Amino acid sequence: MKTTTHRIAQGTVTTGQPIRFTFDGKSYTGMEGDTLASALLANGVHLVGRSFKYHRPRGILGAGADEPNALVGIRRDRARYAPNLLATQIELYDGLDAVSQNRHPSLEKDRMAVNDKLLSRFIPAGFYYKTFMWPKKAWDSLYEPRIREAAGLGVAPTEPDPDHYSQRYAHCDVLVVGAGPAGIAAAREAADAGARVMLCDDRARMGGSLLAAVDTVIDGLPADQWVKRELEVLAAKDNVTLLPRTIAFGYYPHNWIGLTEKLTDHLANPAKGAARERLWQVRARQVVLATGAIERPLVFPDNDRPGIMLAEAARTYLQQYGVSVGERVAIVAAHDNAYRVAHELNAAGVNVVVVADIRPASVVSDRAAQAGLNVVNDARIDGTTGNLRVASITITANGRAVKHGCDAVLMAGGFTPSVHLFSQSRGKLSWDENLQAYLPDSSPEALQSAGACRGRFALDAALEDGREAGRAAIRANGGEAQATQPSPVITVRHAQGHGGYMGAAPTSADLSKAKAFVDWQNDVTAKDIRLATREGFLSIEHVKRYTTTGMATDQGKLSNINALGIVSEATGRSIPEIGLTTFRSPYTPVTFGTLAGHARGDLFDPARITAINDWAKEHGAAFEDVGNWRRAHYFPRPGEDMHAAVNRECVAVRGGVGIFDASTLGKIEVVGPDAAEFMNRFFVNAWTKLGVGKCRYGVLLREDGFVLDDGVVGRLAADRFHVTTTTGGAARVLNMMEDYLQTEWPNLNVWLTSTTEQWSVIAVQGPRAREVIAPLIEGLDVSAEAFPHMSIADARICGVPMRLMRVSFTGELGFEVNVPSGYGRMVWEAIWERGKTCDMVAYGTETMHVLRAEKGYIIVGQETDGTVTPDDVGLSWAIGKAKPDFVGKRSLARPAMAAPDRKQLVGLRSKDGRSVLEEGAQVVAPSAPGTPIGHVTSSYYSAVLDAPIALALVRGGRARMGETLHIPMPGGAIPVEIVQPVFLDPEGTRVNV
Repeated sequence: MKTTTHRIAQGTVTTGQPIRFTFDGKSYTGMEGDTLASALLANGVHLVGRSFKYHRPRGILGAGADEPNALVGIRRDRARYAPNLLATQIELYDGLDAVSQNRHPSLEKDRMAVNDKLLSRFIPAGFYYKTFMWPKKAWDSLYEPRIREAAGLGVAPTEPDPDHYSQRYAHCDVLVVGAGPAGIAAAREAADAGARVMLCDDRARMGGSLLAAVDTVIDGLPADQWVKRELEVLAAKDNVTLLPRTIAFGYYPHNWIGLTEKLTDHLANPAKGAARERLWQVRARQVVLATGAIERPLVFPDNDRPGIMLAEAARTYLQQYGVSVGERVAIVAAHDNAYRVAHELNAAGVNVVVVADIRPASVVSDRAAQAGLNVVNDARIDGTTGNLRVASITITANGRAVKHGCDAVLMAGGFTPSVHLFSQSRGKLSWDENLQAYLPDSSPEALQSAGACRGRFALDAALEDGREAGRAAIRANGGEAQATQPSPVITVRHAQGHGGYMGAAPTSADLSKAKAFVDWQNDVTAKDIRLATREGFLSIEHVKRYTTTGMATDQGKLSNINALGIVSEATGRSIPEIGLTTFRSPYTPVTFGTLAGHARGDLFDPARITAINDWAKEHGAAFEDVGNWRRAHYFPRPGEDMHAAVNRECVAVRGGVGIFDASTLGKIEVVGPDAAEFMNRFFVNAWTKLGVGKCRYGVLLREDGFVLDDGVVGRLAADRFHVTTTTGGAARVLNMMEDYLQTEWPNLNVWLTSTTEQWSVIAVQGPRAREVIAPLIEGLDVSAEAFPHMSIADARICGVPMRLMRVSFTGELGFEVNVPSGYGRMVWEAIWERGKTCDMVAYGTETMHVLRAEKGYIIVGQETDGTVTPDDVGLSWAIGKAKPDFVGKRSLARPAMAAPDRKQLVGLRSKDGRSVLEEGAQVVAPSAPGTPIGHVTSSYYSAVLDAPIALALVRGGRARMGETLHIPMPGGAIPVEIVQPVFLDPEGTRVNV
């Protein structure tokens, strides 16, 4: 690799301060303000990577997010390694350590380069679809191991990411994406009108194309100075937020935009604890997309050698970074911008050996020739030579082929408007035949497009378009919009011009044999695309998947439009007939850390804890995760395992009294004049006649008639219900309620409020429960006569407000004490102290499960699996028979929902009286041992009954009472008897004492 300097001037971005960095272990010097790409080019380094399939040498092709080749890994220390970063976007800092990828052992000598010489003719597009079909058993042993060994573009980090990432939500009146001329003009116009404006740009320094416009004067100022002035005006305004180093990666419904801001990657020594990146989630009333345009490469034989790059990128490196990409430069032209680049390179002292224009002569080309440039019109590009860097290009014109020695070839194929974010907004595109490009048309979102991204390439047009977009955004927000600044006076030495070409450039080579690349990273050639069309893939989406064009890390930013042109040429159809591939977010890759933010370690799945959690911990509880909640599983005493602790707790509750933390139950307040009607339509039960102060067990179905959730509901007043849900069902039930209230029954006068976090729920269960809590309650008689089972009332306990429910999930006398969560532990401790006189035990979720199973009470999600109806689990009694409708009613009327062979809830007893069945185990009939007819849903050992018990769903279960079935297990089948699912107190006398 060449190491002589190509720094010929100080650019508009670089400051002249030297910076040391390494690439593949070799030390280089760059300048402050450089990107890694510009610094490498300044040191004469073009070879930066290898292609994915053929491992061909690859060089820097672009200067921004469109770069497909220059993917590198950056290592700060052992734990800080990031692969697949674009060298064109990496800001240089002192001590930067970069490594190339996809090569072994080195870039210059890559063993996998044999693919290019020996295998390329045997692995064309689609070869994997055909080759790996045979022999049938070869995939696991032959194909997959080798594919996995060769796959991948970088080495994944092996250490946990030690960095910190932040996230922020923001609202603004106008979000402007892109701080080029149109974006700055739009932001200035909106800000001057008083709007809250956010302006973001993916580069460290805002200004876009104006940073390289050294031949342009705006209002008497050089372009970069005009940018500086405008940004200083914007920065001084309190209503403006400027976000450099910030990429808008996704456009989501209702003007919700995802932004990624790089905070410390450009610093040599970031402050300890400083966030590396920040995720902005912005809700904007109006969005202005000023995302610019991407230069098109040209497709010709061997167009992928290091040193072959985009012309505008070369101009950017020259004017922004003071770097010449070569000493002898050839330019291949299909657009007038080639001449602007040629003039500027020539003026900087670079030898432009030829400008090969595939178009006929024009005024622009004639002027270039008159200025001394070697211009060849009607040119055919026959190919290039060179190994690790381009050495020559062969041009044919007037029947004569001439080989031009060069160390860089620049491609000027025109500009493609960047419409990715517009498309993500569900915007429709229209084809512009003159520009040969897709342009924004209409979008359902509140947005404007401005500048080059909608085909306004000339600077004066882009500036005015941006100003008008800013005014349009103000008007759309209901404000007064008017021109706040006079139109700038612009002087441009070399106009950008027009023209453009797509598809394969004219060539005398046989493109069915030559390697003319369309997608550099994935090694997709024009030949591959034509093969796809010959094999019948006419949809561009199918061509994309068959060839993998546009599926590399750049997502087709450079390849898509040329692929369309080649398909058009091959099939004889127009571009609009072919269509366009789908643009998906993210626009550029986003780090996992940025998306995760603080959700890592203990915060990855945050534990919700109740007010009683610390008490349980202090008293030795073992915990389990239930949904997002951390709950006490059981309370072992010294020497006890879980089974011993649970057996003791069960016996104590049945014989005396226990205390249980039920705070995690979902709680929803349903309030309003139409609350009863809402409940009637929502649940299967009837609610109109439920008396105030009474409770009822409620069952909720999905629209398909299957059980979604259940819980006890108490009526507090004629217009107020206290609804409880399962621990895991709180969010989904509230969401479903809101959905129906807003979309199906908007005429109902009802308000819904989640109160799950507001109430601590203390369940006191057992024959002595009343004895424990009665002395602590003020203003409420809790005797059996005054406060029967399924009652609810407001009162006070220990001097604090209380909502008391007499309900039971154990089948024993039970009370659920609801108090504001701030008083939860205090009231719990008061009940606990009182309960000590009655030998009270604290019990956890495992004991709760056993106690409820003894009574045959179901748990949604354990006895139900999404295909269970109320009748299947014995809850048909809960359905309001006289109700005209409720959610799921029509589905229950389907014949299949009442079929006699449906799985139904039954109890199981092991015939040997000692085998505890496995939950999830299959149930089979002795007559058909290989055909499951059900499965075990719950299984426990009951210390109270001194026997194992189980619940199961079995086909036609209720008609099989007394029948013997088998549970197949590795140690042999276990015979079981089908019994009623209620194992204890079937008459229900215990609960009514």
